Amino acid sequence: MQPTLFDLIATGVFALAILHTFAAKQLERVASRSPRHAGIFHLLSEVEVVFGFWAIVLMAILAMFQGAAEVVAYVESRNYTEPLFVFAIMVVAASRPIVSAVANVVNTLSRWLPVRVPLAQVWLGLAAVPLLGSLITEPAAMTIAALLLAPVAFRRDIPEAPKYLAIGVLFVNISIGGTLSSYAAPPILMVAETWGWSTPFMLATFGWKAALAVAINATVAMLVLRRYLLRVALQERVIDPVPLPIVLVHFALLFCIVVFAHHPVIFIGLLLMFLGIAHAYERHQNPLILREALLVGFFLAGLVVLGGLQRWWLQPVIGSLDDLELFLGALSLTAITDNAALTYLGSLSGQITDDAKYWLVAGAVAGGGLTVIANAPNPAGASLLEKGFADQTISAGGLLAGALLPTLIAAAAFALL
Repeated sequence: MQPTLFDLIATGVFALAILHTFAAKQLERVASRSPRHAGIFHLLSEVEVVFGFWAIVLMAILAMFQGAAEVVAYVESRNYTEPLFVFAIMVVAASRPIVSAVANVVNTLSRWLPVRVPLAQVWLGLAAVPLLGSLITEPAAMTIAALLLAPVAFRRDIPEAPKYLAIGVLFVNISIGGTLSSYAAPPILMVAETWGWSTPFMLATFGWKAALAVAINATVAMLVLRRYLLRVALQERVIDPVPLPIVLVHFALLFCIVVFAHHPVIFIGLLLMFLGIAHAYERHQNPLILREALLVGFFLAGLVVLGGLQRWWLQPVIGSLDDLELFLGALSLTAITDNAALTYLGSLSGQITDDAKYWLVAGAVAGGGLTVIANAPNPAGASLLEKGFADQTISAGGLLAGALLPTLIAAAAFALL
């Protein structure tokens, strides 16, 4: 497939967007040294803004090349269900009734485990909640896990290196933790119907391996954080009790949004119903994370716009690799593009073997924690946890370094078991 001039420009803009994510932390430091223009630098240092910003730049270039009508036609041809769903599920999953219910369960279980309570809380947040993502979807699990872990494992008085390992483990475990079912992980969802992959198939082929890797990763992170958690005087997070009927209504809305995840007209209607209920019972709510969820939705929508123009080089690369190369290639490529896009492009090939399907998906989910853009829920986690890091931004290089070990453990589980 011969690329056009605009294809090359689109890939160049995509590369600039990726470089921008790695420079986000430096832009935050520039903002502190340039008070006159601090506002714009603060805006551009927000990782969630990056892909939306560069998508606008690319659409402006397309308008100059082919006219405004072509821009409108292309933008309207993209599917924005995933960004809308992540926005809706983040807002609902982060509500006080749901977070308090999950926190109560985690606190109860943490007293039963044979380790100190803070260590047990971290382990459950990094292991049990990501596996729960196979039931409630990965974005919901990411939101709940990040809110539970933020006051424990991502405190400002804990050094940066252990926190980057912890966030790397969280991102990797969320990516692989959704593979116990056929609908919860975006890269699985993209191929499950086309390839006939059911939930029992996912459990037998991927799920048990993922669960083992999740447990190992969480244990490693807990042991690394142990000295800091036991040394620091932890302030327990007190959440006012919420009446049971309100908790049940919130979980019912969350469940319905998950069930209708592919029908934005329905789940957005359910979100509006949730907002009405939240307003009616404000005394049982914390401030809703509407800003954070909107920024994450903007990020993912920008990725949809930019990623749609990368098929000209991604699909031939995927189609030219043997099984081992496909596994390693997917593991690497997912760091620079959404892993769901990789599996979707693989599903378009009618010649792909069953073994190749396995290696493509295994590589895509194992590499889903390497960068913020590697897996759709990652921007949600980054948005909720960034305040615990220096300059209140997450370094792309730090995340990559922190995610390397858990990624290798996940890859080994899929490759060797």
